[in-house]
Amino acid sequence: MDVVSANASLPRRAPVQRRSRERMDRILSVASALIGSKGSDQMKMGEVAEQAGISIGSLYQYFPDKSAIIRSLAERYGLESRRCVEEALLPVASLADLEAAYGSLIDVYHALFKAEPVRRDIWSGMQADKQLMALELDESRACGKMLAEAMARAHGRPDPVLFAMRAFMIWQLGEAAMRLAISVEEKEGDAIVAAFRSMTLREILAP
Repeated sequence: MDVVSANASLPRRAPVQRRSRERMDRILSVASALIGSKGSDQMKMGEVAEQAGISIGSLYQYFPDKSAIIRSLAERYGLESRRCVEEALLPVASLADLEAAYGSLIDVYHALFKAEPVRRDIWSGMQADKQLMALELDESRACGKMLAEAMARAHGRPDPVLFAMRAFMIWQLGEAAMRLAISVEEKEGDAIVAAFRSMTLREILAP
């Protein structure tokens, strides 16, 4: 994570004052809407500045390029995801707890992706940048680690390393499954999520 943070495009100005935070929130809101309607490739910095009601120079004071905007949006969604995962998995102490918590997370993620399909489009923007791809993998590792720890507790095995690779793969595939589910008709998407839940639960609950 340190290598990615050092090299990837980052916001140039940290929003300390209320006005600055509000301006950054407005920029990211506009960018999110543009990405959702046009895709990340078609989002232009000039259009972001115009719709956010600021000059292009002011925009560059906050974000040096488009990758920095996508990174900030991805980090916001990543933080939200980790909070949901932690809240669901931290209390897990048994296999029954694990099955219920994991199933609940699947439902929450599916609902989030349906409510905010821009998550899929932000992911697409990240795939064009190796440093942003590394950020996405770091998010999967962080959430996978929490899942592995919950699996270790539920199975009565104190070493989560035993489950780490399984949990990491499940989490990464889960993100892909959710993106696929919202890219097809709703009925088919629901079936995809149900199939993913069934397949991965077998791996999660297996000794």
